[in-house]
Amino acid sequence: MKKITLLSCLSAVIFMLSCGTKTTEQEETSSTEPTKPNIVVIYLDDLGYGDVSAYGATELNTPNMDMLANGGVRFTNGYATSATCTPSRYGLLTGSYPWRNENARILPGTAPLLISTDQMTLPKMLKEQGYSTGVVGKWHLGLGEGDADWNEHISPGPNEVGFDYSYIMAATQDRVPTVYIENGDVVNLDPNDPIQVDYKNNFEGEPTGKDNPDQTTMKWHHGHNNSIVNGIPRIGFMKGGEAAKWKDVDMADHFLTTAKSYVKDHKDSPFFLYYALQQPHVPRTPHPRFEGKSGMGPRGDVILEADWCIGEFIKTLDEEGILENTIIVLSSDNGPVLNDGYYDDAVEKLGDHKPAGPLRGGKYSLYEAGTRVPFVTYWKGTIQPTVSDAMVCQMDLLNSFADMLGSTNMTTDGQAMMDVFLGESKQGRENLVLEATSRTALRSGDWMMIPPYKGAAINKSVNIELGNDEDYQLFNLKEDLGQQTNLAKTNPEKLKELKATYESLVGDLKSEGGDLELK
Repeated sequence: MKKITLLSCLSAVIFMLSCGTKTTEQEETSSTEPTKPNIVVIYLDDLGYGDVSAYGATELNTPNMDMLANGGVRFTNGYATSATCTPSRYGLLTGSYPWRNENARILPGTAPLLISTDQMTLPKMLKEQGYSTGVVGKWHLGLGEGDADWNEHISPGPNEVGFDYSYIMAATQDRVPTVYIENGDVVNLDPNDPIQVDYKNNFEGEPTGKDNPDQTTMKWHHGHNNSIVNGIPRIGFMKGGEAAKWKDVDMADHFLTTAKSYVKDHKDSPFFLYYALQQPHVPRTPHPRFEGKSGMGPRGDVILEADWCIGEFIKTLDEEGILENTIIVLSSDNGPVLNDGYYDDAVEKLGDHKPAGPLRGGKYSLYEAGTRVPFVTYWKGTIQPTVSDAMVCQMDLLNSFADMLGSTNMTTDGQAMMDVFLGESKQGRENLVLEATSRTALRSGDWMMIPPYKGAAINKSVNIELGNDEDYQLFNLKEDLGQQTNLAKTNPEKLKELKATYESLVGDLKSEGGDLELK
C-alpha cells in the first residue's frame, strides 16, 4: 500500500484536542498532521488454532478474542516463525528468521540476552519514530551476559533492545527464577535474602519435586521436577528471594494491572505495548475466579482467564478514549500442547475440544498446527471486518509498521504488507520458511514441503507428531488441510520446484531431527 493512502487513513483518526484554547496555527497543524496510531501486540503462549471460538472452537467461548477477530482481519494463514517459544518471540521482535541465529532455541532461565543490542528490533524502530515502548509479561529471550546476578541490576535486557519500560518474568512460568523484573531489577528483592539460581545442581537442603513429592500441590509428568515454588515443581534450581517470588494464581491479574497502567500513563502520545500473556502455558494456574469455569480443567480455565484479561485491557483503551487510535495485533507464539510437563487433566477433560482445529501436529511440530496460529489485526473504525486467506507471518510486523511510518529500518526476511494487515489487500507472502526445534520446512503458495529428518515421528511425552520422516513430505494444503496425503512421490515436479525454492532460501540447513526441549 502506498504511504499516502495510509496517511489518509491516519488523518481520519486525528486526536480531539482542538477545542477551546488552540491558536489558529495549532488548529491548522492538527488538521493536516495525522496522529500516529498506538500499536499493541497481544501475544498468547501455546494458544492453538482451534482454541478460539472465532476460529471454530465449539467447547470454549472466547468472546473478547472473538470481538477482535470478528471486528478486524481474521487471518486463516497467519504464522509464528517457529513451533516453540523463544524462536517465535525472536522472530516477532527482530523481523528476522530465528533459524539464522544458532542460539535461537528454547532458553534456560540463565541464558544471556539472545537479541544483539546492535540489532534492529520492532520497539527500536518505533522508538525512533517517536513512540514510547513497553513490554509487559513473558520475555524468555535471555537476560544479561549469561549467569546473571539476580541481586544486582541485570543488563542487557529488554531496555537495551528498544523498550523504554519493561515488566517481565525472566523466562517462563515453569522455570526459575520465579520473580518479576522491572527495568532490569528484581521486584521486591530483599538484599538479606539473595537469589541463587542454577540449572545443573541443586542447593543443599532445598526440596525438589523429584525427591519431595509430598511438598507439591501439582504433580510433574516429565522434566518439571526441580525446585518447588508455591507447591509447583519447576525447571531449574533456586534458593532465596522469598519476598520477591510471584504468586502463580495472581500472575494474570498482575500483568493485566501493569499493562493497563502503562496505557493510562502513555495515552497522550503514541505508544507501543508488547503485552505477552503467559496463558495457556504450563503450569496452568487459573485464579480462583476462573477455576472450574471451562469444565476442561486448568488449560481451558486459563484460556477463559486470558480472554477476560484481553477484554479488560480493551475496555481500558476504550475508557481512555484511545481505542479508535490503536492498532491491535492478537496472536500466539506457537501451536497447542496438552500435557507439557504436569498432570493437570488437560488430556482427560479435553472432551470434544480440538486445540489444533483441523490442523495436524502441535507445539514442537513441523506440521501446520505447530506454527499456524490465531492471527488478528484490529483497528476500530479503520479496519473493516473481513476474513483473509493471505499468508502472513509475525516477523512481517516490523517491516509493515516501518513502511507505514516512513522508516527505512527494515529487515531482509520480513515483508512490508500493511495493506494486507489493514484488510485492503489479500496478496500475502508467496514463501515462508517455518521452524521447529532446529528443523525447517517450506510453505509455498498452497503447498507445504518438509525435508527428511531423522528422529522419532511422535514425541511420546507430549503425544505430538513432530513431522520427522525418512522421506520428503509434500502436501497440498488447499485440498488437504489436515496433511493426510503425502504427494512427494506422485507429484515429483512440484517437489523438485519446492526443493529448489527451499534451498535458495535456506541452503542445506537440514538437521538430524532436532531434540525436543522443554519450554
